[in-house]
Amino acid sequence: MAPAGAPAYGLRVLAVFLGVFLIFEGLGKLAWLANSALLGEQLQRWLESAPPASRWYLETFAIPGIPIFARLVVLGELAAGAALVSGVWVRLAAGIAFLMVLNFHVASGRIFQYAFLTNGFGLPVLGGLLALAIGGARLPWSVRG
Repeated sequence: MAPAGAPAYGLRVLAVFLGVFLIFEGLGKLAWLANSALLGEQLQRWLESAPPASRWYLETFAIPGIPIFARLVVLGELAAGAALVSGVWVRLAAGIAFLMVLNFHVASGRIFQYAFLTNGFGLPVLGGLLALAIGGARLPWSVRG
């Protein structure tokens, strides 16, 4: 069932704001397309002070996949951001973006710290993306009704 009234417009505004956020996050990482070592340097810095769960994740998945993930992150942020702004496949884009953002918080170890609860890149972004993944179908002002 399609959202109706003010809540639908509120979710649409949220989609646009988070979409713009993701686009600019992706633009800030454009250099990763040509040089995956930039992501590798970031992951190595996180590894130095990583809690056990993050260390395992970094060593098992993230670091071995640097050449692929460096490109996927940039393209994923740009594509998800564009989808959220335009209103195309909002639920899918928000779900994928939620997993990408969660991935960064786990890899960095931030999600396991008290400060995560006051981090503007943490709960507000994850909560907004999750809300859109759940209720973002057929929003007003969308390319795809």
